[in-house]
Amino acid sequence: MSKVINKDLNQNIELKTYITTLNVHSNDVYCLTVLNDGRLVSGSEDKSIIIYNKYTYQPNIIIKEHNYSIKCLIQLKNGILASCSDDETIKLFNIKENEYELIQTLNLHSSGVSKIYELSNNYLVSGSYDKTIIFYIKDDIKYKKDYSISSSYIINNIIETKQNEIVYSTWGDEIIFFDLNKRKNKLIIENITAAWNSFCMINNDLLLIGGRNMIYILNINECKKIREINIPNSGYIYATCKLNCNIIIIGDDYGNLMKWRIEKDNLILISKKENAHNRTIYAILNLFNTHIVTSSRDHAIKIW
Repeated sequence: MSKVINKDLNQNIELKTYITTLNVHSNDVYCLTVLNDGRLVSGSEDKSIIIYNKYTYQPNIIIKEHNYSIKCLIQLKNGILASCSDDETIKLFNIKENEYELIQTLNLHSSGVSKIYELSNNYLVSGSYDKTIIFYIKDDIKYKKDYSISSSYIINNIIETKQNEIVYSTWGDEIIFFDLNKRKNKLIIENITAAWNSFCMINNDLLLIGGRNMIYILNINECKKIREINIPNSGYIYATCKLNCNIIIIGDDYGNLMKWRIEKDNLILISKKENAHNRTIYAILNLFNTHIVTSSRDHAIKIW
């Protein structure tokens, strides 16, 4: 179930200059998350997952359990850190203060795993280049496959938009609404080029999708596209983040950050930071409600 972010969160984050930069990874940094204890976590093309000290931002734990790039990181409700990779696996870690324990590897996909997501019913969901989505149910302390669905195209993103419904995107320029109760597709919207990692709920009714030189806004109750916002010369919009109830931050293919104000079912550009990174911005994370964190193809992580 999506959550409306509290109106009292900091709305004054500026994009004038970054506070600090982390140059720990040796390749593209695809994904970010934050643990319940406040520690930042990053995953990279260099096959490593790094957990940082929340005060110094120095590496606290370095995990090298995957054989290829890490594409998505999430912390589950039970505190377990989950990662997925181009090595076709999902790995689950028990994270302690200064060490980790690998507790399970899920290897049911036949190609790279592009996305993992935890549903409100505690199912774990994964999407893959093998054109399937797998739903896992927790069995005692580990996860096992419950069922899977197939697509005609590679899966590149998944989000739970409301109870008993997910939306996923494919490389076939499709946005698909899937009914979790009936376990079948509800509706397919065609001709939307969705960038990997680009979904963001604006509120309980509206889903933002980053595309190529474009942002789309979908009404999830009516299951239809209601707005297209053209962003010339931005390339693919991979990174989107809702900062609070009024502000969305977007990162583009050329390393630019844009701050948008939410006005009903529309977005208004209020500021732009050019060359925030030297190359593609892959992820934006709201950190402690006072800072944002960005990661990029330039191998860097920046805190703003």
